[in-house]
Amino acid sequence: MKTISLTYPLPNELQATPCAIALGYFDGVHIGHRRVIQKAIDTAKTNGWESTVLTFDPHPREVLGQSGYTSYLTPLSDKLEQFEKMGVDRTYVMKFDIGFAAVYPEDFITECMLPLACRHVVVGFDYTFGYRGMGTAHTLQEMSKGRYGLDIISPVNRLGEKVSSTIIREYLHHGNVEQVRHLLGRPYKVRGKVVHGDKRGRTIGFPTANVRVGQPYLIGKNGVYGVRFTVDSKSYFGVMNVGIKPTFELEKKEKSLEVHIFEFSGDIYDKEVEVEFLFYIREEQKFGGVDALIAQIGRDVDMAKRKFAEGIS
Repeated sequence: MKTISLTYPLPNELQATPCAIALGYFDGVHIGHRRVIQKAIDTAKTNGWESTVLTFDPHPREVLGQSGYTSYLTPLSDKLEQFEKMGVDRTYVMKFDIGFAAVYPEDFITECMLPLACRHVVVGFDYTFGYRGMGTAHTLQEMSKGRYGLDIISPVNRLGEKVSSTIIREYLHHGNVEQVRHLLGRPYKVRGKVVHGDKRGRTIGFPTANVRVGQPYLIGKNGVYGVRFTVDSKSYFGVMNVGIKPTFELEKKEKSLEVHIFEFSGDIYDKEVEVEFLFYIREEQKFGGVDALIAQIGRDVDMAKRKFAEGIS
């Protein structure tokens, strides 16, 4: 997949080829987003064009000072990985800044879309664009004037509710990662590097890998999770504590991610790893002493192993 960074106004020397283009921010690349993108892929294949995504970075809400988007379901590199796995030929990443936010819908079409040689556009039913979000899917329809075809994808419902990045974020804040998996079509995951911690886990019989995420992932509810941990292309099950370790760290506010990996030994410091959130076990607790903590971790491990044995993966 070719990835091309753009700024507004587009450069005159831009080399574009005829394409079917999916428009959107696509945070999470959930099953609703995937339907939009897949339609662009299918249309491109039918017509011999390139399948293309035009996305934006950073999120408009972050640039415009609105709450809720200082963290992401899929930071840009993860989002691009999902596009490539789907078979997208080309992705344009438009820098979203104050200047671009002031572009009117008709100018977005003539100065951003058409120069990309788009022959067909695919958007979700609730897509908005241009200054103050004045443009909608129906604006694209009204302004097409025979210059491009258009598909507007209806909402995707799963388990009785509309799939959206907003609802996925809410589920993560409540620790409901199994529901998140249904809406994403895959487990929620984060990437990071294993760093040195206080090494307290090994002294109580449960050594942990301390994972420092290097990108602004949304880390949901504090607590203990059943996870899949991948390092050096090999995956292992484990349990992870997300939180501030209140039994030991009375003043700590920053979240840490500590994974006890089942049936694993080895030096993985400074290695890049992935952690997939598979199920929520319990809330983070402050224990009266180390013995009570050890006993509870043992119960967490037993419970997680039972679920993995039942086929939760």
